[in-house]
Amino acid sequence: MWTGTLFALAAGLMWGLVFVGPLLVPEYPAALQSAGRYLAFGLVAIPLAWIDRRGLGALTASDWREALKLAAVGNLLYYLCLASAIQRAGAPLPTVIIGTLPVVIAITANLRGAGAHARLPWRRLAPSLALIAAGIACVNQSELAAAAGARGADRLQHALGALLAVGAVACWTWYPLRNADWLRAHPDRHPRVWATAQGLATLPLALAAYAAFWAYAHVARADFPMPFGPRPEVFVALMLAIGLFASWVGTLCWNEASRRVPPALAGQLIVFETLAALAYAFAIRRSVPPPLVWLGVALLVGGVVLALRGGVRPPAAAEPAH
Repeated sequence: MWTGTLFALAAGLMWGLVFVGPLLVPEYPAALQSAGRYLAFGLVAIPLAWIDRRGLGALTASDWREALKLAAVGNLLYYLCLASAIQRAGAPLPTVIIGTLPVVIAITANLRGAGAHARLPWRRLAPSLALIAAGIACVNQSELAAAAGARGADRLQHALGALLAVGAVACWTWYPLRNADWLRAHPDRHPRVWATAQGLATLPLALAAYAAFWAYAHVARADFPMPFGPRPEVFVALMLAIGLFASWVGTLCWNEASRRVPPALAGQLIVFETLAALAYAFAIRRSVPPPLVWLGVALLVGGVVLALRGGVRPPAAAEPAH
């Protein structure tokens, strides 16, 4: 259980980087950022695939179809929605909405209950969820107020950004649950191999998306220099860093966590992503969080600790999901 929690923490630290990208290169369209990030992920996976060639060779056609679905929804579509939301509504509101993921995933996982061992008693789950929800509210209250004041003149774009953020939540509610189902159903497959397989499955999708954007920019005569935009060295380095750390390393760590922690509890551990994104944002701003944010962080951490101390037993690694 605690090993799985540490892997979830590492995944959260990696995934927090995805909130930084749109802020560092705001002049790049969201579609290009999404395609660029996962093109980098796919390219990083190629040399790693040679290391894990035996494990990859053991995957069936059905496994590769599943990896393709996970790559399309959990990677490309999710990040496209997230980056588009940040560009239209600013960073605060999408962060608030994405921050609800720990609660949404935990509740969804418990409702669907993939087997008796994966379902947690609501009386055990509710206290930690309440603390996490209160922490999210505290952390983001000032951010929401700032967003409302800054974007009040463009309500349509603000509403569209919020809708896209909800779409990102839907994508990333589906992804970890579906991914955990596959991992529990295939206990003989190494999580590293599955992370690399998803990277390889992402590559053709990202190539197609990148080519489509390039063609669109050419036909529309967009004033945007292709293939790497106005700051190619920054864009390429950022996409490679996010592709390696947020995509491959983050996926690997989450796969390891998913094998050790029940889905309803794993959903709450995604709070580490929110905490990491918050820390990175304040570091970029070079500012100290206000007292309400510190209170929110304390509630978030308290909720996770309470969940872990609840005596929940992880599902047996060799037992497939029903």
